[in-house]
Amino acid sequence: MTKTAAHLPPFQRFLDAHRDDVLRFLVASLGRHDADDAFQETFLAALRAYPRLRPASNLRGWVLTIAHRKAIDVHRARARNPVPVAEIHDGAQATAASAATSAPAAAPVASDAGDRGDHWERVRALPTRQREVLTLRFAADLSHAEIATALGCSEQAARRAASDGLKTLRKELRDVPATT
Repeated sequence: MTKTAAHLPPFQRFLDAHRDDVLRFLVASLGRHDADDAFQETFLAALRAYPRLRPASNLRGWVLTIAHRKAIDVHRARARNPVPVAEIHDGAQATAASAATSAPAAAPVASDAGDRGDHWERVRALPTRQREVLTLRFAADLSHAEIATALGCSEQAARRAASDGLKTLRKELRDVPATT
């Protein structure tokens, strides 16, 4: 897409040029289930602000910053939501039931998160800044300088968060036993 100093491209052309990057970023950041809603919210916010945007703006960085903020909103909303559980056991009843039966307790079932192929689930479990930096770096393919601008931090801080996040992921993957 070519930018001219005189005017911004029509919004539809802007949307067509950046929708894949935004969706890829949101899926990596939030998971497929929440990404669609955040995608719509991102482009609605962009549509509202588009007329006020300066013509020389970095459109990709601008829309990914909006997407990043929408992802933060989803993460905050998740933190406020109750966590569903399969069944709630009363401590006294569970103790009596286990004493009454002589069968050994069942081994915990392995979850998909333990699968070596589900790296984005592991990224979503990282601390906020590390998750944000790694998602912007690898899902949105932004440079460390662009990440620093999007997150409002220094380029060194963005590099450090990426390094720390990758170190944590490598350690976790090294500690996961191989499944056969």
